[in-house]
Amino acid sequence: MQIKLCTPRQTLIHLTFSRPENGILGVHESGHAPCTPRNAFRAGLKHMLEGIDLECVRGERALFRSLSFSLEPGALLRVAGANGSGKTSLLRIVCGLTPPARGEVRWEGASIRALKEDYSRRLVYIGHANALKDDLTARENLLISSALAGLEETAAHASEALERFGVGGCAMLPARVLSQGQRRRVALARLALSAAFPLWVLDEPFTALDARAVEDLQALLAGHLARGGSVMLTTHQEVAIAAANVRRLDL
Repeated sequence: MQIKLCTPRQTLIHLTFSRPENGILGVHESGHAPCTPRNAFRAGLKHMLEGIDLECVRGERALFRSLSFSLEPGALLRVAGANGSGKTSLLRIVCGLTPPARGEVRWEGASIRALKEDYSRRLVYIGHANALKDDLTARENLLISSALAGLEETAAHASEALERFGVGGCAMLPARVLSQGQRRRVALARLALSAAFPLWVLDEPFTALDARAVEDLQALLAGHLARGGSVMLTTHQEVAIAAANVRRLDL
């Protein structure tokens, strides 16, 4: 089976899926250069990510104006605000998925509009929707999301990532039978395979998680920050994440 997909930057890729006798999904990708995020961390950077004078307009309403921020290596930025204040819109602007009405986002001093794919290969974005295919198993969904990010992961690695989030027993179950909490953990398991990506952008990652899963995610985020990665997230929950530099951006 072959599926044609477009990345957020409209790069056409072809994913071919095969099921050999052992029943393990094989993913083969063509038409898309593999990313090499393993060299993404650069020492000595003052600002890894910057938002400069950003403005976001929806219809006739401005969600925010003259918004600026910076995010350094090892720093966590929590975006807070009421529903409809523009939190998700800001994350999409940061990821290059939605253009701002004004201003720009910079990565390592350069505009992300100029960097294009070079920037998108440096980040992981997990939105509030889990983006799982109901007819595919949890492990197959994880393998596909990894392939779209340019990672060549094995079924064993995918199973280990699911196990880390407490859904290892769901690896071979179709996503449609999973609870909302299990589906969220399957989506977040991608982070366990994404240590090499310096920027993690997460929209309400703690939603639908039980106490154990919250602790697992907190530990994973703390580890990423300790390695010099950066995290930008939204959450309505008060969570404790170990980091030397934690800031809040109110919309």
